[in-house]
Amino acid sequence: MQLQQYLQERGYLYQCSNDDIFEKLEQGTEKFYVGFDPTADSLHMGNFIGFMTAVQLMLAGNKYYALVGGATWMVWDPGWKDSERTFLDEETLSNNVAAIWNQFNSILKRLSENTGKKLDFEIVNNLDFYQGVSYLDFLREVWKFHTVNQMMSKDTVKTRIEDPSKSISYTEFSYMLLQGFDYYYLHKNMGVNLQMGGQDQWGNLVTGIELIRKKTEDETYCFTWPLITDASGKKFWKSEGNALFLDRNKTTPYAIFQYFMNSEDADIERYLKLLTLLELEEIADIIKEHNESPEKRIGQKRLAFEVVNIIHGEQDAKFSANVTEFLFGSEDKLELLKSLSDSEFDMFFTEIWWMQYAGQNLFGLFIDTDLEKSGSSARQTLLWGGMFINEVKIEDGHYDFSGDFIDDRFLLIRKGKKNYRIIKK
Repeated sequence: MQLQQYLQERGYLYQCSNDDIFEKLEQGTEKFYVGFDPTADSLHMGNFIGFMTAVQLMLAGNKYYALVGGATWMVWDPGWKDSERTFLDEETLSNNVAAIWNQFNSILKRLSENTGKKLDFEIVNNLDFYQGVSYLDFLREVWKFHTVNQMMSKDTVKTRIEDPSKSISYTEFSYMLLQGFDYYYLHKNMGVNLQMGGQDQWGNLVTGIELIRKKTEDETYCFTWPLITDASGKKFWKSEGNALFLDRNKTTPYAIFQYFMNSEDADIERYLKLLTLLELEEIADIIKEHNESPEKRIGQKRLAFEVVNIIHGEQDAKFSANVTEFLFGSEDKLELLKSLSDSEFDMFFTEIWWMQYAGQNLFGLFIDTDLEKSGSSARQTLLWGGMFINEVKIEDGHYDFSGDFIDDRFLLIRKGKKNYRIIKK
């Protein structure tokens, strides 16, 4: 399958300036870039689509310039925003750039090891492009090649100008010129011939192509990926209104795992194609198996595992799968807990509810964990055979469980068939 067809099949292509670029990318010798503005000290799942698009081109042998917008973020992109946003101070901006830089390095190096392929990439900060460039220089070298009429016709600007309740500052109005200059700089100094971005970035991408053509007469290219929404039309990368970050200190691997476990069946195939490196044939097999028994959530489990594996690595993916299985699955929960290493055991209790043992007797244990409301209700549960410790039925209300702590670390108590609690010693 040719690269263009492959990218279309996976859902990465929305709009392209010239299809000739795909023949060049097929040869594996092109250089391309995708930019990310450091709005926080971490990328989020909304950036992940662009990241995975770049990975596909790197796997074909092309070189990726990951551009962190240390300069452009000082201006803000006006695209699809109702009002101007607050600037960050330089120290915060610098910290965000450094953090994102480290994320790129970590994920791409791990992917290179996992795929066994050399992923050729370089991380650049566009703040470096403007060293020694004065305002007059920028007017002469960039502004004069664009008319105000052209700039006002861009959808990202037009929506802010036509609505009297909104406004746009001169700095935001100039954003597309900065992004265009980024492309020109990378083309001139690094040989970059392709810029990619989300579908709402089309106007900014084309600005770069126009600047390069007017200044050098060189042919360059751009293409966009589509805006990704879930089956209900919401942005797929937010959970309860909050962004899902790639930094584990902001969003745990388990939280990302759970987000994708909650995906609608209608979204699974599309997400597997966009967000994983599984081959199309394997994805087709997963979807076939999933559709035969949707209640088993086979597609969601595989999707969640693969995404966490890419972002955080196999250990975190397995750990998140174990926590999920413990909370919602049907496998032996006691055996799962016993199988955890010391480090996994400690991590496990950061994601699930547990209670510290404080010398309670049997009924007190079930009452303090909210499995029972009173001693009398606990006695009734005992009489009908619904009280368990470490999956062993308890029949004596005075049972001494002090010697039952597994590895002297925990107890697993259960009321009925599904109500579990963990007690740590």
